[in-house]
Amino acid sequence: MSSRSLTARRSLAPATALLAVAGLAWLGTIIWARGMGIMPGTMGLNLAVFVVMWTLMMAAMMLPSAVPMVLLYARTLPAGAGSRLALFGLSYLLIWALAGVPAFALAWLAGRVAPAHPTLSVAAAALIFAGCGVYQLSGLQRRCLTHCRSPLAQLLHYGNYRGRLRDLRAGAHHGAYCLGCCAALMVLLIAFGVMNLTAMVVLAVVIAIEKQWSHGAGFARLVGIASLALAVLVIIYPGLAPGLHAGMDMGMGM
Repeated sequence: MSSRSLTARRSLAPATALLAVAGLAWLGTIIWARGMGIMPGTMGLNLAVFVVMWTLMMAAMMLPSAVPMVLLYARTLPAGAGSRLALFGLSYLLIWALAGVPAFALAWLAGRVAPAHPTLSVAAAALIFAGCGVYQLSGLQRRCLTHCRSPLAQLLHYGNYRGRLRDLRAGAHHGAYCLGCCAALMVLLIAFGVMNLTAMVVLAVVIAIEKQWSHGAGFARLVGIASLALAVLVIIYPGLAPGLHAGMDMGMGM
């Protein structure tokens, strides 16, 4: 067997495994979301269950865009080191799981605001959209996105890691930069509804385009401008933020 064929086979296995995990995460997310619908707040979930749900969602949305980095990292590992690659992936997801704690706090706050304060709900939606737009246009987002778009450069950096925690450190490092790149987009789920499947799919596609398309950096700025536009439009059309208004509508219908 040629070295090229061997390399292709070594790349195919981790890519297939990663996409399979992402596919199962999407399946689990869809099943979970069908029983909840678009609701404001934490949907009655406690912190632990919310973080589990959030981690499942992040696995579905983020793992496909992480494939290039994972494939390159796999090439630095010896044959049969699948457990080491799994550690890289688990530490990557751990960063997103930890992000579920502030997400829970924001969702909890949204759940308190939405049913009883319609005007404040609109203001909160406008603030979320505007905050996302400003962050998408910021230098910090640009630096984090550059990291995610340049896996080879990061691979050289990870080559300096030593010891048993090397794979955990590398996965967490990459996850932290991905969080910095996409955090503002995830906050939009508070406005759209945490379990809004349509919003999840759209955001997952946006993230993939930002990271993989040759003009992804420019696209990220366009997303920022669009988010600023939504900050104005939601004042006129509050329904653009169903995650901050569904509870209000339900309460009015009782």
